[in-house]
Amino acid sequence: MSERLLVLVRHGQSEWNLKNLFTGWRDPDLTALGVEEATRAGARLKAEGYQFDLAFTSELSRAQKTLDLALNELGQTDLPVIKDVALNERDYGDLSGLNKDDARAKWGEEQVHVWRRSYDVPPPGGESLKDTVARTLPYYVTEILPKVLQGNRVLVAAHGNSLRALIMVLEKHTPETIMKRELATGAPVIYRLKADSTVESITDLAG
Repeated sequence: MSERLLVLVRHGQSEWNLKNLFTGWRDPDLTALGVEEATRAGARLKAEGYQFDLAFTSELSRAQKTLDLALNELGQTDLPVIKDVALNERDYGDLSGLNKDDARAKWGEEQVHVWRRSYDVPPPGGESLKDTVARTLPYYVTEILPKVLQGNRVLVAAHGNSLRALIMVLEKHTPETIMKRELATGAPVIYRLKADSTVESITDLAG
């Protein structure tokens, strides 16, 4: 059996990351830096000798493009790819498209901080991280994890908060500690899993 390998990559910088806008389910493209970050992610994985059997991504183009660029570097452009809305970024609801400073001016710095950094308080019309976990984690358990446990080498390109939902389980975070878990854009995090689905080792290729 092949190793039980799961690699998570947050998409490269998007145009709205650069403009300091709440993005959520909106669909801006990558910036030139984002393209560079995604390409570098693939190059790092290639340099470490990684190859994959299957990939998953969201239905948002910034994650899909990141995956495409990484796979191009890996020479795996024909890899099977599964796209699903379950891996989409957290939905920021009424905050989507707003500049974060403008949002603070409208609702107050403390309220916006609560929406961004609390685990279970959603912004108006949007999702909390708890809601995102409730959407993303079942998909991981039913669709992604079984593939890894069967010995497939799986690459997931998605978003800061949908990946935090997976990391919460993989790294055994609490609702408090997961909010502080930063995930750099375009930086692969490599997990090797035991047969019982717990983590044997973690390698972070950030930097």
